Amino acid sequence: MRKFPILYWSRKTTGDSEYQLARKVINAETGVMPDVCGDDTDIATILSENPSATIYYPVFCESTGWWGELLGGDAIVVDKLIISPECQLMVIESASGAKPRGANQLLAAEIYPASGFFKKMNSGIATVADMLATDAGTILALFSGKNQAQFINVLESTGNSYLGCIGRY
Repeated sequence: MRKFPILYWSRKTTGDSEYQLARKVINAETGVMPDVCGDDTDIATILSENPSATIYYPVFCESTGWWGELLGGDAIVVDKLIISPECQLMVIESASGAKPRGANQLLAAEIYPASGFFKKMNSGIATVADMLATDAGTILALFSGKNQAQFINVLESTGNSYLGCIGRY
C-alpha cells in the first residue's frame, strides 16, 4: 500500500524557502508532491481519516513541545529528514501500519529538575531533544537514545517517570 504524503506547515508559505525545499525533498523521497495542511489540523484526525497517509512535520530550531500530540496516540515518528540547519522533517505515520527505520528512539519522560538525574544520565544513554517546564515544577522532556531499557532504568532509579516512546529514526 502506497503512503501518500501530507506536509503539515503552520507558517506562511509565500516566499518561504524552507517550505519550497521541504516540498522538493518530500517529492524526491516519495515521487509525489505532498498535500499541505495548516495550523488548525490535528495529526490524529488526519491519520484516522487517511490511514495510509505519511505526515511530514517540520521541527524548527525554536520548536518546543511538538511531540506532545504523539504521546498516547496512534501516530509515531518513523524517520527524520534534514531540510536545513534550522529545519528537519519528522516523518509520522499511523502506528498500526508503520515500520520505524532507525536505531534512535524518541523517548519522553517527566523529570524532576534534580542533579541526581542529570549526573546519572549521560550521552551514551540518551541526549535531550526538547524540554518543557510545567506548572507543577517538573520538566516534560524528549530524549533521543538507542537503549530504551537503560533509559527507563535511569529514570526510575532517580524517581522520574517514563511517558513513552513516540517513534524512531
